[in-house]
Parts: sequence; C-alpha cells; structure tokens
Amino acid sequence: QLVESGGGLVQAGGSLRLSCAASGRPFSSYAVGWFRQAPGKDREFVAAISWSGGTTYYADFVKGRFTISRDNAKNTAYLQMNSLKPEDTAVYYCAATLYIDYLKNSNTYDYWGQGTQVTVSS
Repeated sequence: QLVESGGGLVQAGGSLRLSCAASGRPFSSYAVGWFRQAPGKDREFVAAISWSGGTTYYADFVKGRFTISRDNAKNTAYLQMNSLKPEDTAVYYCAATLYIDYLKNSNTYDYWGQGTQVTVSS
C-alpha cells in the first residue's frame, strides 16, 4: 500500500514536499515513481528513483526544481518541489515497481497511491 501526503495550496514560487509512505512489502526492493495528472490531461511522468536511491530520473519540465529521494529505513519516498508554477497544479501520485528499467512509463508500475492534490496559485 502506498499513501501520499504533503499536497496543498501554495503560491507560485513556493515549495512543497510530498511523501509516499509504503507498507506491506519490502519497500527497499522497489523503484518509486511520481506521476501527475491535471484536469483534462493524461497522467504524466514527473520523477523516479531506483530501489537503492542511486539513480534518479526527471521529466524535463521539473529538472532543477524538483528532487526525488527516498529513505528505505522509513519506507518512504519524497518529492521536494521548489519554484512551483501554476502549471504544476495536478493530482500527484506515487507508484512502485520491481522493474529497474522503463521507469518513465506508467505501465511499468504495479502499485499506486490514491494521489494528493497540489494547487499552485498565481
């Protein structure tokens, strides 16, 4: 089970940190990805991190602004979001997979959280 938290309303230029807490499975075996879906749009890849935390991937539109990390001892992954823009407004989902490749593809993931709303006002 994956549970996201940390979403909310923030002004443009502000920051939020999303958390993804895992339970029920050996979290350290799974790669974790963050995706988002805005109203009327398809779900899109945001960032991913390997099971060890040694490799990270980012969508071009968040490079330099967002940072993905994980703490396997706490069974939790994080998405630190800085310099937020109104176009970052979306429901953010975390997901987990045993695969080590194709982490930018949502079809790779087996487990999904329920999502957390992020709203950035201008």
